[in-house]
Amino acid sequence: MKSNQPLSKQKKIINFILCALFIIFALLQLNDPDGILWFSIYFIVAITCLYNSFKPISRPFLILILIALLAYAAFHFSLFIDYLKTEDKEEIFGEMVYDKPYLEGTREFIGLLIAALGIMYQIKIRKRQ
Repeated sequence: MKSNQPLSKQKKIINFILCALFIIFALLQLNDPDGILWFSIYFIVAITCLYNSFKPISRPFLILILIALLAYAAFHFSLFIDYLKTEDKEEIFGEMVYDKPYLEGTREFIGLLIAALGIMYQIKIRKRQ
């Protein structure tokens, strides 16, 4: 695929679905204490998916977004490991418990990985630019 060729209809549909999902993710963050940060992260990924459907985003810029997401995820990795060591894995779906910071850290880690996968897909579909 050359950089001036439009995306296939199937890839555009996937991007629209990704955009909608990340907008939903962004809106769900607004009730959190750090909701603006997480809204911004998910909204940037949503806009990236939408924009890349119509105009190619440069590969270096997409890689920069990916690196930023993975670097931020790295800060939460130790909390994710703490979660993996617990016996009650279902508590991740419950309320935030302040004496168990690994719950929120694990949610954030997984959210960042999902966002990174969305950006990786954008890199993949615009691979040959």
